[in-house]
Amino acid sequence: MERRSSGTKAARKALLAWYDTNRRDLPWRRTRDPYAIWVSEAMLQQTRVETVVPYYERFLARFPDVASLADAELESVYELWAGLGYYSRARNLKAAAEKIRREFGGALPPDAEALRTLPGIGRYTAGAIASIAFDRPEPVVDGNVERVLARRLGIRRAIPSRDVSKRIWDEAARLAAGPRPGDLNQALMELGATVCLPRVPRCGECPWRRGCDARAAGDAESLPRKAPRARQKPIRAAAALLLRGGRALVVRRVAGSLLGGFFELPGVELERGEEPLEVLPTRLRERLGVRVDGLEGAGAFTHVFTHRRLRLHLFRGRCDAGRIRLRGYDRHRWVSVSTLGSLPSSTLTRRAIDALVGRAGS
Repeated sequence: MERRSSGTKAARKALLAWYDTNRRDLPWRRTRDPYAIWVSEAMLQQTRVETVVPYYERFLARFPDVASLADAELESVYELWAGLGYYSRARNLKAAAEKIRREFGGALPPDAEALRTLPGIGRYTAGAIASIAFDRPEPVVDGNVERVLARRLGIRRAIPSRDVSKRIWDEAARLAAGPRPGDLNQALMELGATVCLPRVPRCGECPWRRGCDARAAGDAESLPRKAPRARQKPIRAAAALLLRGGRALVVRRVAGSLLGGFFELPGVELERGEEPLEVLPTRLRERLGVRVDGLEGAGAFTHVFTHRRLRLHLFRGRCDAGRIRLRGYDRHRWVSVSTLGSLPSSTLTRRAIDALVGRAGS
């Protein structure tokens, strides 16, 4: 049975004391600069801390403030982001920097509601920036915080659900409504990342072990309960490494489309029942304006998106000497095969390149 939180003040005090002793030394915790904190929060979404640290440091060295990011070419932002995945985060950072300069005088606003008007900033990120950078009593709830509070409060209904989400956000707000809201929020996230782990929680190390409903009931490992995931939609596509004079053709998606602004190998989506090698020459000619010859199969792999499961069939071939006339793309390049991996491209494209490059030189 769920219980209502009690002793919020004592819980806050115990958590902050634990955090002061056990916090990890991370570069974004050494600053109160709203811009730097914003960049870190964007990078930390769906990405492990140890992966983020070098990217964060390189990004701030190249784009140290809002103005430098607003002035940057999107392609140069993508280049620094390559390898982090979820590239919409980089695109939103760039768009938000432009809006901050245009509408907020070049400085991030301290108010959470104003922050939420910026591209890519939702309730969680707005709360993190407002509390950590501006000491505002705003709550944050990410996956770690959700797990910690679901266990502490003994919430046994499946997540996500609207009523459970409200319960957790309300509790996070009560905890943040006191001294040091930024540290409190980081402490909650730290507790979930290092102690209140998904599979093997370290309950003996937890500052809230005496007030945790799940620990008392002996079912911490089974909480929070997750609702069944929606079935991923299966889709198929084909992509080709096309050579002309020893150089490879790459194309860039139109800005505003899925993965817009990224270079990729020319490719097409496949309808159900279509054989890739039967339709690829015609479809590529429609998209590129030139004839494609000598296509040979080079394997396939599966790439999982949040709601889709893609089976990508790979080919290699040649482009004739005609002039490239793009359809569905806005730019093309001929590049040496050895530099394919350095282009701003998605994780999916890098996987395709990794699978094909060895074959290209054979």
